[in-house]
Amino acid sequence: MDIKSVIKSICLNPRKFFLENLGVRQTIFKNTFWLAVAEAVSRFLKLILIIYVARILGATGYGKFNFALAFVALFAVFSDFGLSQITTRELSRDNEREKELSSLFSLKILLGLGTLLLILIGSFLITPEPVIRRLILILGIYTVISSFGAIIFAFFQARQKMEYQAMTKILEAILVTAAGFFVIFYFPSVTNLSYSYLFAGLTALIFILIFFHFKVYKLHLDWQKSIWQRFLSMSWPLALAGIFGGIYTQTDSVVMGYLGQLTQTGWYQAAYKIIGVTLIPTGLISQSFFPALSLAFSQSKDYNPPTTSSHSPKGERAPRLQKIWNYFMDLMIILAIPIVVGGIVLGPRIIDFIYDPSYFPSILAFQILILMAGTSFLCSPFGQILVVANQQKKLLWITLSGAIVNVILNLILIPRYSLYGAAAATVATSVLILFLLFKFTANLTPIRPFNLKSLFSFFGAILASIPMYFLIIQPQIYHLNIFFSISIGASIYLICFLGYKKLLVQFRILR
Repeated sequence: MDIKSVIKSICLNPRKFFLENLGVRQTIFKNTFWLAVAEAVSRFLKLILIIYVARILGATGYGKFNFALAFVALFAVFSDFGLSQITTRELSRDNEREKELSSLFSLKILLGLGTLLLILIGSFLITPEPVIRRLILILGIYTVISSFGAIIFAFFQARQKMEYQAMTKILEAILVTAAGFFVIFYFPSVTNLSYSYLFAGLTALIFILIFFHFKVYKLHLDWQKSIWQRFLSMSWPLALAGIFGGIYTQTDSVVMGYLGQLTQTGWYQAAYKIIGVTLIPTGLISQSFFPALSLAFSQSKDYNPPTTSSHSPKGERAPRLQKIWNYFMDLMIILAIPIVVGGIVLGPRIIDFIYDPSYFPSILAFQILILMAGTSFLCSPFGQILVVANQQKKLLWITLSGAIVNVILNLILIPRYSLYGAAAATVATSVLILFLLFKFTANLTPIRPFNLKSLFSFFGAILASIPMYFLIIQPQIYHLNIFFSISIGASIYLICFLGYKKLLVQFRILR
C-alpha cells in the first residue's frame, strides 16, 4: 500500500480505514497511527509535566524521584513475567485461546502481590532514607497497577485493534498530567508527586477494566493452574530477559543514587527522558508489526532452523515473512540515522529549550545516549523476530550478557566519570546486544538479516543525512526555535531520501 493508496482509502471511507483491518499493510498503518497518536499525546503531556517537575523540584529532588522509579523498574518485570508478549503471540495465532485470558488475569494478580513484597523488602536494602523508601513503595504500587493493563493491551494487540489501547493510554496520560500539575503547583514535593501517579494509574485501570468487561470480553477470576504452567513455560525466558534488560537500563541510575549522586541522577534522567521520546517510533512500529510477523511465521510451511548441511536460501523458506521483516527493518534504519545525527548536533539546543541552565551538564550525556537510541532502533526487528520464531530463550542469553557487561562498566565508569560514564556504559551495552541479536537472527530464524534492500536503505539514510547535517549547523537554522530547526532538518532529510529511492527505482536497482 503506497502513499497514494493510503490517501485514497482514507478519503473514501475514513472510519473503515482507521477502525477495521483490511489488509496487512493497512492494518499495520492503522495500528501504527493509533499507537502514534496515543504515544504522541502521552509523551507530550508527560514531557510538559517533567519539565515543570524538574524545574520546581530541582535536580536533587528530581534525582530522588527518578532513583526510586529506577529501583522499582528493576522489579517491574516480575509483575508481568513475559506474559503480555506471549499472550499476544498465542492469541494472534489462535482465537480459541481467548477463553484463557481470565486465567492469565488471575495469574497477574498473584504476580503483582509477589512483586510488591519484593519491592518492599528491597527498599530497606537499597537506602536508609525514609522519604525514598516511601517513594519506592508508592511507585511500586503504581507500577503493579499499571501492569494489569498490559494483559488487556495484549488482547487488543492480538486482535490488531490498537485503537482501544490508544484511547486508554491517552486517558492515563491526561490523568497523570492533571494530577501531577495540581500537586506540583499546590503541594510541591516528591512524595505528593508519587501519590499523583498512583491516583492516575488506579483511576485508569478501573476505566480499562469496566470498558473491557462490558464491551469486549467478560473477565472473571479463573485459577486454572494448567494454563498458568503452559504460559509460564513459554514466558519465563522473556521474564528473565526482562530482568536482565531492566538491570542494564536501570543500573546506572540505581548505582548513582546508591553512591549519593542524586543531583547527577537528576541530570542523567533529564537527558534520558528526552531519549525516551526519540524512541517512541520503535515501540509503536514494533507493536504494529509483531502480530503480522507472528501470523506470517505461523503460515510459513515446515520451517526448521538452518543447519550446516542446508543449502537452500533462507529467504525462499518464508518469503512473506521476509518481506514484512524487511519493511520493518527499513523503517527502523530510515528513522535511526537522522535521529542520531540530528540529536548530536541539536543536543545543546534541545536541553536549553526544555530545562533551565542548571541542567546544562545533561548536554553531553544526551549526545552520548542518542547513539544508544539509534542502536535500539536497529535492535527492534531482530528482537521481535526471535520471539516470533519461538527463540525467546536466546533473548535471555543476550540480555544476560548485556546486563553483566553493563553492571561491570557502570561500577568502573560511574565513580570516575559519573553520568557520562553511565551514558558510555549504556551505549557500549546496546552495541553488544545488537551484535548478538544479529548473530542469533541469522542462525536461528528464516530471516536473512543482511540483504541488499536493507543495505540500500542504510546507505540512503546516510547520504540523506549529510545535507541535513550541513543545513542544521548553519547559524540561521541552528538558532531558530528548536521545533523549526528539527522540522527543517527532517524535511530536507526526507526529500533527499525519497529522491535517492526514486533514482534507485528509475535505474532498476531497487524494485
